[in-house]
Amino acid sequence: MPTTTPVADDRLREEVRLLGGLLGEVIRDEGGQALYDKIEAVRVASVAYHRHPGAKGSAELERLLSELSLDEAVGLAHGFAVFSLLANVAEDRAGKRRAQVQAAEGARADTPEGALARLASAGRSVEDARSLLSEALIAPVLTAHPSEVRRKSVIDRIAAVSDLLDACDRDDLGCRPEVMTKGLRRQAVILWATRLVRTTGLVVQDEIDTVVSFLERVFLKVAPEQLIDWRRRLNAPDLKPFVRIGAWVGGDRDGNPNVDADALRAAFATPAKAAMRHYLEAVNALGAELSLSGSLARVSPALQALSDASGDLSPHRADEPYRRALSQIYARLSATHLHLTGQPAPRPAPFEAPAYAGPSEFRADLGILHDSLIASHGAVFADDGLARLIATVDVFGFHMATLDLRQNSDVHARVVTDLLRVAGVCPDYAALDEEARLALLAAELRTPRPLFSPYADYAPETLKERAILQAAAEALDRFGPDAIRTHIVSKTDAASDLLEVYLLLKDVGLYRPEDPAACPIQAAPLFETIDDLRAARPTLERLLKEPSALAVARARGVQEVMIGYSDSNKDGSYLTSTWELHEASRALLAAAQGVGVRLQLFHGRGGAVGRGGGSSFAGVLSQPTGTVAGRIRITEQGEVIANKYGEPDVARRNLDALTAGTLIASLAPPPDEEMTARHGVTVQALSRASMAAYRALVYETPGFVDYFRAATPINEIAELKIGSRPTSRTASTRIEDLRAIPWVLSWSQSRVMLPGWFGFGSACDGVDVEELRAMAADWPFFRTLVQNMEMIMAKADMTIARRYASLVPDQTLAASVFGALQAEWDRTHAAVLAITGQTVLLGGQPELDRLIRLRMPYVEPLNHVQIELIRRRRAGDDDPRVREGILLAINGVAAGLRNSG
Repeated sequence: MPTTTPVADDRLREEVRLLGGLLGEVIRDEGGQALYDKIEAVRVASVAYHRHPGAKGSAELERLLSELSLDEAVGLAHGFAVFSLLANVAEDRAGKRRAQVQAAEGARADTPEGALARLASAGRSVEDARSLLSEALIAPVLTAHPSEVRRKSVIDRIAAVSDLLDACDRDDLGCRPEVMTKGLRRQAVILWATRLVRTTGLVVQDEIDTVVSFLERVFLKVAPEQLIDWRRRLNAPDLKPFVRIGAWVGGDRDGNPNVDADALRAAFATPAKAAMRHYLEAVNALGAELSLSGSLARVSPALQALSDASGDLSPHRADEPYRRALSQIYARLSATHLHLTGQPAPRPAPFEAPAYAGPSEFRADLGILHDSLIASHGAVFADDGLARLIATVDVFGFHMATLDLRQNSDVHARVVTDLLRVAGVCPDYAALDEEARLALLAAELRTPRPLFSPYADYAPETLKERAILQAAAEALDRFGPDAIRTHIVSKTDAASDLLEVYLLLKDVGLYRPEDPAACPIQAAPLFETIDDLRAARPTLERLLKEPSALAVARARGVQEVMIGYSDSNKDGSYLTSTWELHEASRALLAAAQGVGVRLQLFHGRGGAVGRGGGSSFAGVLSQPTGTVAGRIRITEQGEVIANKYGEPDVARRNLDALTAGTLIASLAPPPDEEMTARHGVTVQALSRASMAAYRALVYETPGFVDYFRAATPINEIAELKIGSRPTSRTASTRIEDLRAIPWVLSWSQSRVMLPGWFGFGSACDGVDVEELRAMAADWPFFRTLVQNMEMIMAKADMTIARRYASLVPDQTLAASVFGALQAEWDRTHAAVLAITGQTVLLGGQPELDRLIRLRMPYVEPLNHVQIELIRRRRAGDDDPRVREGILLAINGVAAGLRNSG
């Protein structure tokens, strides 16, 4: 470990104390001394209960909680939730400092320096890295999945606190202690007086606005800087952007009835406004700067021609060719703003000019200026504001983020059935078997005849789906081929599920029978459940036998396949899900290679370990050999977006970690094939045993659903206004119909963390521990699995979970189910320690252990208050403040745990 770690830890504690002390002052001033005293008393009692969970510790805590007035309970939840948010700021800054120290010491492989050094030690050259990245695609995809409980107003305040502390690191003039303290206290007051939870539900536009705020505030700055840095490191000034930001918001309509054609249009118009505003401001700034006179500076013929063609007639700029050219560029951008968004530019151009047909035209004009400056004046202009603007256009175009479409295969089947029936082609497509469906779809894809008639009557669902795809065609026409690349099909279990998409695309003119390869959108299967993952290879092989799908894949160079971590976990346990995803990835690679097509995997991960969370760098390195090959897409969901990309330095670190992981996994991969051959039989047996233990509890234990709904805040989470889609796919209370996110979030809130570890202890019972240790030492796949489990178990707390179990009306059922949970916890805890050779969890990860220990005393009181308020509400107290307190506690626990959804 770096010798500076203890100093970094001291700095972290100092900042936590500083922020906590300021918040305490604010609570005393704004909420009163009595509230402050209650908060401190509950905190002390919570610590005592954690240390002595028996009758004595429990009695004092129960007494304090039961005596809380409603206002005190809500105030306490609010106070601890705010502290969790402030502690996150200090923790992020500590992580940034550690990363800087470790990078300087060469201790981190997830940095550019570390990755290139690791490649060099494996005999790989800079040229190899340059070649790979020239064809690479590394795409974090921002989704609206509802596990982000913080309002945008709260996220903005947290950013302001971070900015103030960063100013002190830079020794800015405003960093004098009295000025800094005043500024931080001001932000603490605002945060204390800001509602942490929403009072109304989100709509899709709210989610679009939130994603665009990250794109505008962070990614527009960070992604181009990263590209420029890698171009410099690899001596590749023309290296194409390899990091592309993706998004689902406004295009993901699976289970979300609120996504329609208007939402899709808004999903493009909103980021386009942000991008165009950024470009207009940058061009205007360049116009103010580049005052070079044609009589004093040489210019290229192309720049002179661009200047001569300008509509700028001002005599003050008659001999300033760069400014005249930029006036023309600004005027064209202004017209483009109107064309793309339907609204005039914030600062209109002084004269009219034609809109740009696409970002490539804008980029070409900027390139003329840049080339002229470098040719005439040298390298001083090689890395300036104009170069950064060009890199920004390279990365973001006019659309900012590539939007995915997603829909459930059942919806497609109903729409195709309706279209074929009305057209008189097939009376009941849904009744056909798979081969008959494929034959019919292939025949329809060969004919240019459309199915849809504007004069016929269709089901509302059919009209809605067609309108969305028409809006997608408009977006492609307006923003270019990178606007939408993929249509993901949820619940894929047959090749026909994908051909149905091409048929629907044909009906809006995007798939043309005479040139299938030109289809701008590829249909991509999503394999989520255990059964779907096991059947993934034959499904993909059958799809790629179809000329239409194969033509699209070969034209693009890849066939994308999405694999889902959440539902497979909910189906069969963390261990089984992780293994089945590993094996499905290998099988899918073989299927793609069998027809000469590259595989591009899209990993549908969440924040919690039970949904594929954990270190992205370690996650990429743990992939099977050959499945990365320079191309990987990963969903970034819910609270993870703010945690990983909420602040520029943190975002840059995460983008570099993804890039480093992709380079190493592609060019110097760990020995996954060798390890799979050596230990695959063992892991397969572990997986079977884990799934059996997991399903015996979750799906086969009588009354388990009742326990789950009583011993977790699942019903209260359903009321938390954190997303535009419902928590369950149907009105059913079955586990099978519950969405994976609220399933995981509920277990996180109750501190069981069941999806992240249950079944592993039973699976390891009787297995040679020496082989397990060898697997953890030599196999990144298994090592990452164990480390993720260890981390999530360190955040769990079975003593608190026992208090949640007290909420179950049938205490006999509670004792039985909790007993099973505790027994499996003990087995898993013992197995993890045996494998790692440690005496305590995270014994080999002291930094992470310290971070978790630092925050738990402030998370645990929120759990206790949450339990008390849930108890009151379920006993019939329908005061809206009770509900508010519960939601505040959910908010605070989620913020404190950080990867809970």
